[in-house]
Amino acid sequence: MSASPSSFSSSSVSRTGVWLIGARGSVATTVVAGAAALTAGLHPPTGLVTETPHFAGSGLPPLTSLVFGGHDTVDCPLPKRAEALAAGGVLPPGLPSAVRAELAAAEREIRPGGPLPGDTRTAEELITAFAADIRDFVRRTGVARAVVVNVASTEPLATGRDLPPSSRYAAAALRAGCPYVNFTPSTGLHHPSLADEATASGLPYAGRDGKTGQTLLRSVLGPMFAQRALTVRAWSGTNLLGGGDGAALADPAAAAAKNAGKERVLADTLGAPVEGEVHIDDVPALGDFKTAWDHVAFDGFLGSRMILQTIWQGCDSALAAPLVLDLARLTARAHERGLTGPLRELGFYFKDPVGDGPSGLGEQYAELLGFAEKLRGDAPSPTGSGSAGSGAGAAVHADAAADAGERR
Repeated sequence: MSASPSSFSSSSVSRTGVWLIGARGSVATTVVAGAAALTAGLHPPTGLVTETPHFAGSGLPPLTSLVFGGHDTVDCPLPKRAEALAAGGVLPPGLPSAVRAELAAAEREIRPGGPLPGDTRTAEELITAFAADIRDFVRRTGVARAVVVNVASTEPLATGRDLPPSSRYAAAALRAGCPYVNFTPSTGLHHPSLADEATASGLPYAGRDGKTGQTLLRSVLGPMFAQRALTVRAWSGTNLLGGGDGAALADPAAAAAKNAGKERVLADTLGAPVEGEVHIDDVPALGDFKTAWDHVAFDGFLGSRMILQTIWQGCDSALAAPLVLDLARLTARAHERGLTGPLRELGFYFKDPVGDGPSGLGEQYAELLGFAEKLRGDAPSPTGSGSAGSGAGAAVHADAAADAGERR
């Protein structure tokens, strides 16, 4: 393939861990298989913004340096999961066999999530165990740092002070000294109980809810209507999808969490909420593919009534995987550069981004390119090592003795 400079690696470049929450799901499997395919030159880096010339020289970790692991509550091995995705048309035929060694290596680094049925551990005990798993991964693999990325199924909106599963994993990332990315609409670091801990950690974080299809279009079309002074009267949509996401979003509470980000984009780009809702229908026969339809009613000159309709059909895992790889690399480099707190410049990738940034895709892209310049600053050393006194590396050495009894 025609690779950018960041695609090449050498034995002197340190490795970067990517710890996936939901590590045996469709998105995570596509991420691992895709990274292996790209580094082997089997496919071009289509969809990876970080592999465009704008990011050359930004010091991002090479794709070849990424080491994968994670948590999951299911037990289907990654090689088997990849075979199922290939049979469903998500992965190219033959790819699971071609990258079986890489899938098997990632599978060996997956640890049980929780709580599993019958698990009586408290939330604090689960967080402690999850953090120990992540620190152990960093120690054993020798990575310079690890980024924790949540790609698990959407959970209902959190209520009360109890930490939902996504927030327990987010807390574990902080305890392990790792930057955190929430690619889902789930609560994660947004839980009020974690606000002080996130600030005190001095770690960069980003999220939430990856912008892969329908909302990507909305973030382009919304500013178009506003900039052309066209009055939008109503904006309605329907999503048809199957797979794990379809099953999870069949729960009205989970669907509400998903739709909150979609509605925010319209309200922010149009200047005010408009009539209309998004309906999400679980269609198991579609598997990992989805169809998103939007119907926009708007007024033109002299009140002329007009309609715009869009149809987006695609594979959710294939849309999400390159974004996850981008985010892992960008967040790892931000951590290496000593950046802390919410990375608002990564709003380009999210429906409901952290920080106070624009909602239109054009403005978000401009901020992302500015972020690439900021990361360019100090080029990484030949060993790719960051600050030895911060983040996962420091946390690992400081807590090694304490963790010995917590490993699973």
